[in-house]
Amino acid sequence: MSSFTLAADPVAHVINHPWLISEDGTWLWSSAQTNMVLSALILLFVGLLVAKAVSTGDESQGHWRFVTKSRFAHMVEVICGYLRESTVRPLLHERTNKFMPFLWTLFFFILVNNLLGLIPILDIHNIIAGKMAPEVVAQHRAFIGGTATQSIWVTGALAIIAGIMINWAGVRELGLFGYLKHLTAESPIFVWPIIIPIEIMGTFIKPIALAIRLFANMTAGHILVAVLLGFAAQGFLSAGDNPILGIFVGLVSSLGIIAIYFLELFVAFLQAFVFMFLTTVFISLLAHHGDHDHETAHEIAHAGLA
Repeated sequence: MSSFTLAADPVAHVINHPWLISEDGTWLWSSAQTNMVLSALILLFVGLLVAKAVSTGDESQGHWRFVTKSRFAHMVEVICGYLRESTVRPLLHERTNKFMPFLWTLFFFILVNNLLGLIPILDIHNIIAGKMAPEVVAQHRAFIGGTATQSIWVTGALAIIAGIMINWAGVRELGLFGYLKHLTAESPIFVWPIIIPIEIMGTFIKPIALAIRLFANMTAGHILVAVLLGFAAQGFLSAGDNPILGIFVGLVSSLGIIAIYFLELFVAFLQAFVFMFLTTVFISLLAHHGDHDHETAHEIAHAGLA
């Protein structure tokens, strides 16, 4: 077996792998980059289909022209409606429609990448590559596969984009002077030397926490699935030496894989939601809110970072 097969290190099934490498060792292209391009293409294709299905039909169709044309499009429409009306609008109020395209994109891009990580694309790639180009597998290179949102570089890039949007929205809402005044937390001037550095650190800590949360959850869950797959494979492969123990280990591990996969499906949606929701919360913190709204947003932010 190659180093990427079920008997190998389970981390290899999840992490990013290089595909094109320059002479000095710099990665020019990796499997995570292909996954992200594939996610973008999926979103564009599915987005066009959904937009067509939810669009208003011809007047000749009567009241049916307002009905969504497919169940899948209706599901996406319900998700988008819930995110906008029940999650974002209570925090951003009149600014909701302005930020929804960005927040929807953030949610669905992360979600699609999370779900792609649950498909054994990397293993399929290496089974084919192992027969056609064994040197590719031997060098731990892969064109596609793994989990893009497991890479701290990917989650870090997403967090940088979110951080820029959070602070840009704050400057637009409060003005430059109001944004700088926010760094004082409206505290007495004699505590500014303590408060201002803390607030500046918080500006960076918030997106860093988003990146680490997504990275850690995708890494832990997907590696657990890979470990159980390895146990199942070894159990069935060793059944010839000890049939009872081998089959027992294989069956128990297989049941565990099914259970964990359902959990990982939930986590894939949850982590996409949490990333988008906390981004919304951080945007709402840099705004003119009433005391109750501002305190609520702060409580949610602290709970999310805990």
